[in-house]
Amino acid sequence: MLLRHTTAEIIERTALTVNPAKTCQPIGAMYAALGIHRCLPHSHGSQGCCAYHRSTLTRHYKEPVMAGTSSFTEGASVFGGQANLVQAIHNMFTIYEPDVIAVHTTCLSETIGDDIPQIIAKARDEGKIPPGKYVIHANTPSYVGSHVTGFANMVKAMVDYFATTEGRKEHRLNLIPGYVEPADMEELKRIVGELGIATIMFPDTSNVLNTPQTGRYAMYPPGGVKVADLQRLGTSVGTVALGRLASGSAARALDTKCKVPCEILDLPIGLKATDRFIDTLRQIAGVSVPDSLNLDRGRLLDVITDMHQYFFGRKVALAGDPDQLISLTEFLVDIDMWPIYIVTGTPGKKFESRIRELTKEVPYPVKVQAGGDMFLLHQWIKQEPVDLLIGNTYMKYISRDEDIPMVRFGFPILDRLGHVYFPTVGYRGGLRLLEQILDALLDRQDRDAPEESFELVM
Repeated sequence: MLLRHTTAEIIERTALTVNPAKTCQPIGAMYAALGIHRCLPHSHGSQGCCAYHRSTLTRHYKEPVMAGTSSFTEGASVFGGQANLVQAIHNMFTIYEPDVIAVHTTCLSETIGDDIPQIIAKARDEGKIPPGKYVIHANTPSYVGSHVTGFANMVKAMVDYFATTEGRKEHRLNLIPGYVEPADMEELKRIVGELGIATIMFPDTSNVLNTPQTGRYAMYPPGGVKVADLQRLGTSVGTVALGRLASGSAARALDTKCKVPCEILDLPIGLKATDRFIDTLRQIAGVSVPDSLNLDRGRLLDVITDMHQYFFGRKVALAGDPDQLISLTEFLVDIDMWPIYIVTGTPGKKFESRIRELTKEVPYPVKVQAGGDMFLLHQWIKQEPVDLLIGNTYMKYISRDEDIPMVRFGFPILDRLGHVYFPTVGYRGGLRLLEQILDALLDRQDRDAPEESFELVM
C-alpha cells in the first residue's frame, strides 16, 4: 500500500532516483516566462514535454497555462528542429500576437544540439518576428538541474536579451523575487511600497497566475513585468536578488553587463531573513522603516512568544527547493523547532554546508542531502520518526504511511488551495506559516489526547 514497502535499511544508490524532490528545468523556465507581460512560453521539443509542463503548472496554480511547442516528430528528432521552431515563431506571432516568445529547450532538442540563437536570427532575417516583438531563449535540459535551475536560466535570459546601459542612472532598485508564489511577489511589492522605494520586479507572476474570476478568459492577464521595464534594468542603482540559486545568476549577469551592483540575499521567509531583507532595502535606498512594517514584525514576534511551548523541541523533516529550505530551516531553528532531516532534489554542496551552519545549535543529529529524493527521506523517518513534515504534495504519502502531520509548502501543491493567494514571505507570510504549523500540531494533539486530557483551551 502506497509507500509501505520502503525499508529502513539504507543501501547506497548511484544511478537510481525514487520519488525525486524536484521536477524538470523547463517547468521553472515556463513559470519565469509567464512573469513577463504578454509573453507566450514555448517548449522546443515534443508535444508530450509541453503538455507535462503546462499540466503541472495548471494543477499547481489552478489557472490555464498557455504555451507553444515545436512538436518534434521523428524527422525533427533526427535532422534537428530548426524548421519547426521557425514555423512555430511565425504561427504564434500571427495567431496569438504575444509581445514576447520565451523559448526553453528540452532534453530532446539539447541532445540534438539545436543552436537556438542561430534559429532565432534566421526567423528574424526571414521576417517571421514582427517589428517591436521579441524572442528570447534559455537552455534547460531536464537531465541536469531542476525546475529551480530552469527558472534561474530564464531569468538570466531576461537580462541577457533586454537589459541595456543606455540612459542615466535612476534612483530605483531591481528586485528579483526568486522561485516563489504569485502571492509572495505581491507581498514583496507591498513591502517595498511601504518603504517608498521605486522598483522593477522581474519576473512577476502576480495577477498572472492568481487572477480573479471575471467570467472572461484573458490569454494575457494584466500582470507581469513589461518589456520596457526590462530594458531599463541597467539604469537602476542596484539589484536585490532573493534566493541564491534562483536569482543569483541573473543579478550577477546584470552587474557584469550593465554595472548594476547587487545584493544576493536569502528568501525573506521567517523573522531573521525578513529583517535582513528590509534592512538591506533601507540601507541601499536610504529610507526609514515605517511603523506599518514594525507592526507586522511585532505581531509575528507575539505569536512566536505566545505559542512557543508548542514549537519547542518538535522534530521536523523537510523536502523542497534549496532557496526555500535554507530560509525555512533558519525560521524553524529560531522558534526552537528541530529540523533534523532536510532533502532537496537540486544538487549543490553549498546547500549542505549552509544547512549545517544553520542547524549547528540543534541538539540532535541533523541529516541533509542535496540531490536526494523522498525515498531516502522516508528511510530516515523510518529509522527515527519526526513530529511534523513540511513539503510539497508528494510528501502526503509519507504522511499517511507514517501517520505524521504535514504542512504543504513549496512546489508543486496539487491537492490544496491557498498557496497562490496567501504569502509565506515577509512578516505576514511568517504568520501564515506559523498558523499552518500550529494547526497541524494542535490538530494532532487533539486527535491523540485521551478523554481526561482533551482540553477546550490550549
